[in-house]
Amino acid sequence: MSLTRSRTADILERRSKIVPRGVSQVQPVVISKALGGKIWDVDGKEYLDWIGGIGVLNVGHNHPKVVQAVQEQAANFMHTCFQAVAYEPYIRLAERLCATAPGQGPKKAFFVTTGAEATENAIKIARQYTGRPAVIAFTNSFHGRTLMGMTLTGKSSYRQSFGPFAPEVYHAPYPYAYRGWDTKAALEGLQELFDTQVAPDRVAAIIIEPQLGEGGFVPAPAAFLRSLRNLTKKHGIVFIDDEIQTGIGRTGKFWALEHAGVEPDLICFAKSIGGGLPIAGVLGQAEIMDAPAVGGLGGTFAGNPLACAAGNAVLDILEEEGLLERGVGLGQILQEGFTKLQARFPQIGDVRGLGPMAAIELVKTPEGKEPDGALTQKVIDQAREGGLLLMKAGMHYNVIRCLVPLVASEDEVKRGLEVLEQSLEKALR
Repeated sequence: MSLTRSRTADILERRSKIVPRGVSQVQPVVISKALGGKIWDVDGKEYLDWIGGIGVLNVGHNHPKVVQAVQEQAANFMHTCFQAVAYEPYIRLAERLCATAPGQGPKKAFFVTTGAEATENAIKIARQYTGRPAVIAFTNSFHGRTLMGMTLTGKSSYRQSFGPFAPEVYHAPYPYAYRGWDTKAALEGLQELFDTQVAPDRVAAIIIEPQLGEGGFVPAPAAFLRSLRNLTKKHGIVFIDDEIQTGIGRTGKFWALEHAGVEPDLICFAKSIGGGLPIAGVLGQAEIMDAPAVGGLGGTFAGNPLACAAGNAVLDILEEEGLLERGVGLGQILQEGFTKLQARFPQIGDVRGLGPMAAIELVKTPEGKEPDGALTQKVIDQAREGGLLLMKAGMHYNVIRCLVPLVASEDEVKRGLEVLEQSLEKALR
């Protein structure tokens, strides 16, 4: 009797033959359709999606208003290159995003296509504005896979042997209290960097994620962010807020830095602003944004008309459906659910995150805090069997992060927590 192979297995076999191994795949799933907080694979199995396109789908899969906006725009025109012929949706989206930015004074914004381009361009702007060469990023960070993006990233698995990297980039310790780096220790580490490697008056910019993404969903304490902002002001350093994963409502605020009450100079954004279409950008103080001369910023597909239409629809959805408030509620359910699981499973060493951008860190023993990447993968595999798609993060890939779309229902989130609990039980047997 012959066994019938699944469509998923057939397609993944074709993938292995034609796609380089360097292009990873979190889950051995091939999608057929999606809606809201769910996806269906090519064999018809339904999943709760807590990956959300890696933080791209705050308004969910195929939101009808995003689909309608893209269809209407496509019927008019799909491309001109904004630097050749302008179009109003780009300008309107820039205006609306600038209105969300913390702080007083005029703001400006422009668009690119990916998050890595956003961080690259923020560094360009800061260097041009200050006339200084050096940049400080943080350990455990992720800022992209381009040359400058990899150089900024404080996680070796993304850097591999791709160097030599861009010069004049330094790394300070990120405040990661569970691993011994509290605010005081992190600030002391930054001061040591100033004392031993690069003087503050040579630093153009400091770039930081207000909550680590790939680095393990670690939120920077508000006290640290406020101290960092004071230091940058004191030394004339541009403060770059990398909100590529944390922004557009992911933490229950439009920008995660709002939790700390800090006003950045520049904000990098991407991911969820496009509702699934590729768009990213930089916004910030007009004086700083105007530093590059004509021709210094842009790109052929930067701020594509379809993506701008989607971005405007995303902002409409966030407001009309109250997704920031909804995110706060979902965050409470997740944080409470994770805390209850921690009380039952000592292998959950830490529960953390801002609002619905929540995570659990798995360890072998709570006393030793030794990362348990193997257990993490077992839990993710068991969850998939139970219909829940999860993704890991962290330096040792022992953190399960949650990027559930903000349109998911409370019942769906509670069901996901039940599947996670069952997956922990099975993985620990």
